[in-house]
Parts: sequence; C-alpha cells; structure tokens
Amino acid sequence: MRSLPTLKKHSILPGFGLTLGFTMLYLGLVVLIPLSTIFLKTMGISGAQLWSIVTEPRLVASYQLSLGASLAAASLNAVFGLLVAWVLVRYQFPGKKLIDGLVDLPFALPTAVAGITLTTLFAPNGWIGQYFALAGIKVAFAPLGVVVALTFISLPFVIRMVQPVLQTLDKEVEEAAACLGANRWQTFVKIIFPELMPALLTGFALAFARALGEYGSVVFISGNMPMQTEITPLLIMIKLEQYDYAGASVVAAVMLVTSFVLLFFINILQWWSSNRHA
Repeated sequence: MRSLPTLKKHSILPGFGLTLGFTMLYLGLVVLIPLSTIFLKTMGISGAQLWSIVTEPRLVASYQLSLGASLAAASLNAVFGLLVAWVLVRYQFPGKKLIDGLVDLPFALPTAVAGITLTTLFAPNGWIGQYFALAGIKVAFAPLGVVVALTFISLPFVIRMVQPVLQTLDKEVEEAAACLGANRWQTFVKIIFPELMPALLTGFALAFARALGEYGSVVFISGNMPMQTEITPLLIMIKLEQYDYAGASVVAAVMLVTSFVLLFFINILQWWSSNRHA
C-alpha cells in the first residue's frame, strides 16, 4: 500500500537562516564590535595601573552615587509606575488620554532640557525647591537631585511594560476570586501581582539601565561636586576631554560589566518568576 507523503515542516518565519544571519550581522556591527573596542583599549594597561584607576577614590564615590541613585530611581518607578499604569488601565476620567501621552514625554524631551527644567524647579529658590528648603531638604546640587532626574527619565519604561499586561488580564478570574471570598487586597496579591511580576521586573531592569547611563539631565541638577555629586558618565567625559582614552575605557568597562551582571541577575529573577507562576 502506497504511503502518503509526509508534509515538510516549515518555519513560522520564512527565510529563518537569512534573517538570523542579518540579525547577527546587525547586532555585531551596532552592539558587539563597539562594545568590544572598550575592552581592547584596556588590554595595553597593566594590572597595577588598571586597579589604581578602578579604585581611585573619586571614581569609587561616583560608582556609589551612580549605582545607588539608579537603583533608587528604578525602585521608585517600579512602585509608582505600577500605580500609574493601574490608574490608566482600570479607571476612566477626564484628561486620561492627555496623561497617557505625558507618560512618554521623557522619551521625546532632550535630556539637557529636562536637566535645566528640573534644576529650575528644585533649586533652593525654585518653585518646588523653596518648599523643600524650608524643611531643610536640599534637592538640586545634591545626591537627591540625581535621584529626581533619574526617576524622571526612566519612568516610562515601567509604565509601558506593565500597561499592556494589565489590559490583557482576564477580569473573570478576579470575579471568581471575589466569589470565593477573597477581598480586593488578596485578589491583587495572589491573582494580579504574580501576572504582573515579569513585566514589572523587565520595566525595572530597563529603567535601571537607562538611569545608569544617563548624563545630560544629571549634570545640571547635580552640581558636579567631586566626591559628592559626580556621576560615573561625567568622569568618563572628563577623562576623554583630558585625552585619557585608556582611563575612560577602563571606567566604561567597569560600568559595562556591572550593568551586565545586574541585568543578568534581574533576567534570571524574571525567568524564575515566570516559571513559578506558569
């Protein structure tokens, strides 16, 4: 008996080999090759010189400020970004579309303009800063101002990652939980939040990465005081202006490795959270 011919399995995306090759070529030219030059530039430096550059007190202070302020800004945006996304998805109110559009303003606004605007607002004699000054709180030209600037420029990442997930959540599951006796808080913690966790972690990672490399909006509001309000990207620029290309490459490599390790850890946490609630 003649057997029927088997159907050949086709990829969902036609031309996979060609598109994969183009993807790797594009990523290599745009991402991998430029980043690899940072490490190639540091290969001519001895271990002792490398360590002395990395552990320079001025640089260590900038590491602490950049990483600490970026983590603080990403954490704030994880909380309040979730709240903003919840309001935009679950409630109807006048001006909703306007507010939804304003969320993307940090994307479109030049970072230098954002820095000047925030400095004007939060300076000791500014519209908002004067009230903080009365309470003895210094925002502009202080580490707190760096956190404010980084929070502003990284806010959209969390909102835009959480918003689509909230829109696709099945409300019948929440209704079923309510019928079984769960209150609103229990429904949110046990039903809604586990579904939002992967998107929230992704938004947190993107916000952190964006804040860690920010330069334009911070240099105005920070005041750039050595050992106090200098961020690491600023010191990279200073070394480049002094034609210390090797030193700038070393600092850039440290930030690159640190960012990669933290983002890798966050992605592992996101993967674990997704599998746990799958």
